[in-house]
Amino acid sequence: MENYSCFALDRTFAALSEPTRRTILNQLVRGQEVTVTELARHLPIKLPTVLKHLNVLTQAGLVEREKRGRTVRVRLTPDPLKEAADWLTRYEGFWTQSLDRLTEIAEAREDAKRSSERKSPPKARGRS
Repeated sequence: MENYSCFALDRTFAALSEPTRRTILNQLVRGQEVTVTELARHLPIKLPTVLKHLNVLTQAGLVEREKRGRTVRVRLTPDPLKEAADWLTRYEGFWTQSLDRLTEIAEAREDAKRSSERKSPPKARGRS
């Protein structure tokens, strides 16, 4: 089961790696179905290219397409995004701890630097 989950995550992240596909998902995030033509109208690419991006998103399970007569409607399917978010959340604690530790180290160094500057005697100025 873990291998399937990893494969699904790979497809999700691969689909999300391309800016045009993220733009398409942003258009669908409102939860409404839209036609492929409506999607394409808001993109600076031709319809065949939009269809290729939709194929990648469909294969990743991020969108569903439904043909009604001559119209193809598209909607977002949130489950793969939720799985990706859950996977990333597992690592949030690690990064938070690492960043907190880095902050502590930087603050300690800054405190030590200020302390040594206060303790060192001022340099004598020579006569000119």
